[in-house]
Amino acid sequence: MSRLPVVAVVGRPNVGKSTLVNRVLKRGAAVVGAKPGVTRDRREFEADWAGRAFLIVDTGGWDTAGDALTVDVRHQAEAAVAGADVVVVVTDATTPVSDEDMAVARIVQRSGTPFLLVANKADGATVDRDIGHLWVLGLGEPHPVSALHGRNVGDLLDAIVARLPAETTGHVAPDIPTLAIVGRPNVGKSTLLNRLAGEHRVLVSPEPGTTRDPIDTIIELDGTTYRVIDTAGIRRAPRIDTRTESLAVDQAREVLDAADVVLLIIDGTQGVTHHEQRLTEQIVEAGAGLIVLLNKWDATDEEQKERTVSDVGDRLAFVSWAPVLRISALTGARMQRLGLAISEVLAARRQRIPTPELNRQIIQWQEAHPPPTRGGRRGRILYTVQVDVDPPTIILFVRGGAVGSDYLRFLEGRLREHYEFTGTPIRLIARRRQTREQR
Repeated sequence: MSRLPVVAVVGRPNVGKSTLVNRVLKRGAAVVGAKPGVTRDRREFEADWAGRAFLIVDTGGWDTAGDALTVDVRHQAEAAVAGADVVVVVTDATTPVSDEDMAVARIVQRSGTPFLLVANKADGATVDRDIGHLWVLGLGEPHPVSALHGRNVGDLLDAIVARLPAETTGHVAPDIPTLAIVGRPNVGKSTLLNRLAGEHRVLVSPEPGTTRDPIDTIIELDGTTYRVIDTAGIRRAPRIDTRTESLAVDQAREVLDAADVVLLIIDGTQGVTHHEQRLTEQIVEAGAGLIVLLNKWDATDEEQKERTVSDVGDRLAFVSWAPVLRISALTGARMQRLGLAISEVLAARRQRIPTPELNRQIIQWQEAHPPPTRGGRRGRILYTVQVDVDPPTIILFVRGGAVGSDYLRFLEGRLREHYEFTGTPIRLIARRRQTREQR
């Protein structure tokens, strides 16, 4: 299987890099905002043009300011250039060339990678005539486009594809499990991803909310390949005060729907909050596997450790089936069991109980403990079948009265006692069969 060629989109802040990426993808994949610096990490998306597939990388804006975070953003963009087959340098056609533009140009020139210069925000022929000042960058002829309105983007994509390396073999997308790292802001999500990836892949800052986009990368853990996504910190609705943060939260929730296993990080120095309870409910509703990671365990005193463990047993009692690991993402302490835990959860999610065996067990449990009477009628389970995996989904065909959620929880408990459903929700769906009089 051949590697997809990589196209890195770089430039100073607020020139429209994410808007251009979204235009290429024909969807709102990258978080876009009017405030400079919305995109801080590099993000990779699979794109296609004229039958040619490639990865397009959206990077944080290059900034020559000296604070630690912007320096880190610059390093991320430089790393994207180093790993690219083609670099697209985006500038603003309506503003003078800046020091940041010149800095970008110098680094791209030194890289030796094929490049294209884009003059974005060129909304008409008048602007096209006024982009001559961009020649000073030494990156050749500017390509005038309007990423917002789609003007000339097709021609730009033709030029990009023409510069891609020749294809060798057909690309086959790997079928690999997806892990999502979620939690409140500043609990160590990006630190964990960097630890798993073995490189400085995502920005890490004491400032909450550093990660705004879901960031994904491919890792190998204990010989198994995974796609890992680090999400923006999901906050409670009253704390979301900007459109950009709201969009980031929506994207994080979309990640839950796509994840096979969610790594829920809890700050061991703070314990479990109501917010994490609600987030865990969302993970279960999405049907994803779950592993709870108590992070910063080395920095937690004994009294707080006891409180945190008690919190997990109390506030997260409804997911008592989820493995709980005590780790330090910063130092890597006690992370050696994570790979095994993930593989166990994935195996549990794919487990299928043969129909005869499942029916025999359910009927046996029903005879020993019948469903409670509701409205003067007692429901009776006639037949049971597992219709799906990822997560395991079981349908119960019922006659008579309704089978309530309390009885479904009872059956779920029995299933977990007899089968290895570690770390995965089980969906039990009761369907009432109508009698002849009801039809």
